[in-house]
Amino acid sequence: MIGTIANASTILVGSLVGSALKKGIGERYQNVMMDAMGLAATALGINSIVSAMPQSKYHVLFIVSLALGGLIGTRLHLDTAFDALVSRFSHGSNLAKGLSTAILLYCAGTLSILGPIESALNGNHTYLFTNAILDGITSIVLSSTFGLGIALAAAVLFCWQGSIYLLANLIAPYLTPELLTEISLVGGVLILSSGLSILNIKQIKTLNLLPALLVPPVAIALLSLAGI
Repeated sequence: MIGTIANASTILVGSLVGSALKKGIGERYQNVMMDAMGLAATALGINSIVSAMPQSKYHVLFIVSLALGGLIGTRLHLDTAFDALVSRFSHGSNLAKGLSTAILLYCAGTLSILGPIESALNGNHTYLFTNAILDGITSIVLSSTFGLGIALAAAVLFCWQGSIYLLANLIAPYLTPELLTEISLVGGVLILSSGLSILNIKQIKTLNLLPALLVPPVAIALLSLAGI
């Protein structure tokens, strides 16, 4: 799991560096960084959507996924529970918003899914090392905006990639290009919604939509069984 350890470590280091920078940045500049992070998340979300949508074989699946995922997440009160948990560590801050964005950016990407599988099955850590560099830079920007609490995302990423690593032999045959496309499409919408929330364009409870990422695997598996 050397690749996953490296990935989580760069997030921790990046968070420490960004947090140190935050202490020396005035409120006016912190507001600019917040806007920059919102724009970056919005751009990344749009890019993921535009890249994945033309490749999608199930053109309405992402809509169904978001609808069902939103219903499930709202029923489970995921957003409220997450905010309550984060507020214990950071009172009166935007950490919950930043941390949810960080988790989506770190975990919903193709590299973060394929990387642990490639590492486990072939001993190739290239995907994860590449992802580590990207996540390290992102964590600097995020923590300089939202604070050191962004480092908590490293634990989430470690559990996410570690689980995929341990289950690689079981799930690898099912990670088809079609499934990855649908996950990237839904993930892009979620990242876009985080960006819109950071920019205060529309306050979307993105975490309540998180179960949408689980719908494509189930739907595609059922469609495959039905021969569609």
